[in-house]
Amino acid sequence: MKLTENMNRLGTETAFEILARAEALMAEGRDIINLGIGQPDFRTPEHVVEAAVKALKDGHHGYTPAQGILPLREAVAEDLNTQHGAEVSPDNIVIMPGGKPTMFFAVLMFGQPGVEIMYPDPGFPIYRSMIEFTGATPVPIALRMENDFAFSADEVLANITDRTRLIIVNSPGNPTGGVTPQAEVEKLVNGLAGWPNVAVMSDEIYSRMLYDGLQHVSFLNYPTIRDRLIVLNGWSKTYAMTGWRLGYSVWPEALVEKVVKLAVNNHSCVNAPTQFAGIAALTGPQDAVDTMMAEFDERRRLIVPLLNELPGFRCLEPGGAFYVFPNIEETGRTGKELQTEMLEVAGVAAVPGTSFGIHGDGFVRFSYANSVEKIREAIERIGNLF
Repeated sequence: MKLTENMNRLGTETAFEILARAEALMAEGRDIINLGIGQPDFRTPEHVVEAAVKALKDGHHGYTPAQGILPLREAVAEDLNTQHGAEVSPDNIVIMPGGKPTMFFAVLMFGQPGVEIMYPDPGFPIYRSMIEFTGATPVPIALRMENDFAFSADEVLANITDRTRLIIVNSPGNPTGGVTPQAEVEKLVNGLAGWPNVAVMSDEIYSRMLYDGLQHVSFLNYPTIRDRLIVLNGWSKTYAMTGWRLGYSVWPEALVEKVVKLAVNNHSCVNAPTQFAGIAALTGPQDAVDTMMAEFDERRRLIVPLLNELPGFRCLEPGGAFYVFPNIEETGRTGKELQTEMLEVAGVAAVPGTSFGIHGDGFVRFSYANSVEKIREAIERIGNLF
């Protein structure tokens, strides 16, 4: 069979490949501690589960509107107002089966041969994969350890050209846990006034996952770019709902009809009971979110000093998400070599930094979505390699 060139450019997520290898080792009887996969190790809150069960029992078994049911879009709009003070119309919200369709649809709208799309590096690997799939040229936005893994607005603006069509940003960020300060966000927004044809996609999936009193800075709060802003968010991380495949996006009025058409062509609609679960998550008690974040904070404060005690490791304390991204250059190993040794010898799964881009060279990502006891044991095992 002769496939299109697009398929040859499509990448993947290494974390899932490492998970598969870890599960294969476990099937052989090995004891593996997984600090690789990016999903909370908590159950979905019970009232959310019950809302989905009730929806099924009430007969919500059929198609829903491609844009998502209105009560859910209204709940999202209200939540954005409550969390960020952002006024968003439900008409500009599109419910998605997870976060990736928003990325894919945004890149499909702007990506084609001859244009450039900027994306964070190190960053979520699907950004670059989707950009290359469309034939557009990916232009990395370097996120550096010395800058706390925040983007530099000056650097982003300096790299915009007449071919730039879309800029992807992500804060708090995967894989680094870095949080971009408000001053940099505002500098970027102000600078984009000189580039009226450049759109922005802001991935804010970790917006509720911040520490030390940090407040999320949403691009929705800047009216001057709302007519070319796409915001990605959802339930997966905040409510431990990764397997539910439920996300949402906010689109400029001019793009809503186009993205709904893409939804109709791609997935028709998001399944009905999951949407009712989404309403319950946003409008119900938030105790489970607070409990989860308190636990993540405890783990964060544990894993960073433990990693910094390992020979050749230098690790910053992340401001958000549930990842640490230590520099391991002084170990004398590449990220891939260390990742393989940790998994095959020590029984600890992590992800090499190069899985997240060229600027991830010399780093390894650990997810602290595991228990305090397992984190302690994992770092002890890694220490025995040196």
